[in-house]
Amino acid sequence: MDIEEIIKEKQGTIVDVRSPEEFMGGHVVGSINIPLQEIQNRMDEITALETPLVLCCASGGRSGVAYSILSQQGIDCCNAGSWLNVNYIQSNSN
Repeated sequence: MDIEEIIKEKQGTIVDVRSPEEFMGGHVVGSINIPLQEIQNRMDEITALETPLVLCCASGGRSGVAYSILSQQGIDCCNAGSWLNVNYIQSNSN
């Protein structure tokens, strides 16, 4: 299943890895904020989330790093790139 299908079918959890300040400035409805620098310390919380994790940030760079970290831990996840793209896909899934 591709990223677009996962988002449209509301599977898994959308995780925004931007800073809390960036997240407060706008984010995908229903997404949760786990900043990239907090991933290692929040692994218990992350492993409890419904997978696959749809990772997003501002441009795809930080979500790419998060993808590397989480996939090495065996967590089912994907790098969806910019939160704006995820938001667009989700808002057009009705």
